[in-house]
Amino acid sequence: MELIMGLIAGIIWGYIFQRTRIIRFDKQVGLLLLEDFTVLKYLLSAVMVGSLGVNLLAQLGIITYSVKTTYLLANFLGGLIFGLGWALLGYCPGTSTGALAEGAIDAFFGILGGILGAIAFAHTYDWWKANIYPIGALGKVRIPELISMPPILVAVVFAAMLAVICYFLEKKNL
Repeated sequence: MELIMGLIAGIIWGYIFQRTRIIRFDKQVGLLLLEDFTVLKYLLSAVMVGSLGVNLLAQLGIITYSVKTTYLLANFLGGLIFGLGWALLGYCPGTSTGALAEGAIDAFFGILGGILGAIAFAHTYDWWKANIYPIGALGKVRIPELISMPPILVAVVFAAMLAVICYFLEKKNL
């Protein structure tokens, strides 16, 4: 059943990606050049729905989730690699698969690069774990515990902040 639900969710996300045109190269580059914020508004909307949804489902006892350890240096380096790949290719991993499905052959190279990068990381994982992960390892921290607020309240406040940002971008026609 999980696989079927995953397939259905994937089809819905793919449809939304295609309809919002965020899988188009010009939309991706528009964000990177800070000229078109369609992709950012879409991503912020997804984060709003995800943070509210996960926290609501956890609050209702329908799901549980496991907090992963925060590794500051590893997260920074991973984000840097992700951002460089996005800037060089003009697609992020999610949109590159949609772009390839629409016939954008250049997206294939981003997908291939992601696969090769994952293989390289897997083969060097022990080195990363021994040398990089310990730098800035904070343990299993969450914002609600850091500020002593219920997780669902933090999610609502966070989602409201993102909604204000999306509203501002929309009002400025960005």
